[in-house]
Amino acid sequence: MDQFKQHSGIAAPLLQPNIDTDAIIPSREMKVVSKHGLGEGLFAHWRYLAPGSRDENTDFILNQAPYRDASILLTGDNFGCGSSREHAVWALKEFGIRVIIAAGFGSIFYNNCVANGLLPITLDPGHIQRMASEVESEPSQSISVDLEANTVHCGERDYSFELEENHRQMLLQGLDPIGLTLLHQDAIDAFEVSDRKRRSWAYS
Repeated sequence: MDQFKQHSGIAAPLLQPNIDTDAIIPSREMKVVSKHGLGEGLFAHWRYLAPGSRDENTDFILNQAPYRDASILLTGDNFGCGSSREHAVWALKEFGIRVIIAAGFGSIFYNNCVANGLLPITLDPGHIQRMASEVESEPSQSISVDLEANTVHCGERDYSFELEENHRQMLLQGLDPIGLTLLHQDAIDAFEVSDRKRRSWAYS
């Protein structure tokens, strides 16, 4: 997957809590067997006027300029709850979302984000509301995210965030869980040599 170090982009505020994976990508939109082709179905219940239609609901924020070009999503608590469908992350990424800033995430969705190169940031709801107010007052401004420094810059303020170090390294180095494990290949090989001497019967 792609490395993630820094990113700047337009942020769309979608602040309601408990946005589940069926809202992110309805099951009727999952008509492909790959990661590609899902962006059109992102938030289909809200983006379009009727099921199966592509007539845009102009009241929905991602159908409005400049938010239709957003690469950062500001949202509420428990984002990505519900079913474990990885298609939700694939749809967000294909639409162009690189960062999601929320008060909390569904745990499976959170791990799926990291495994697919999308950065999930957990921040205090008050900080998110302040950023949303900044964005609403000046929609075309960019928010900057620095994973090396673990900071988000919006307006005149910097906000610090934490990320589990394994997850942070996966994103910084563009590695999936297998690739992260293989960074320790020398230690793995040394263990196997030692273990063969102790338990030769296990390798016969």
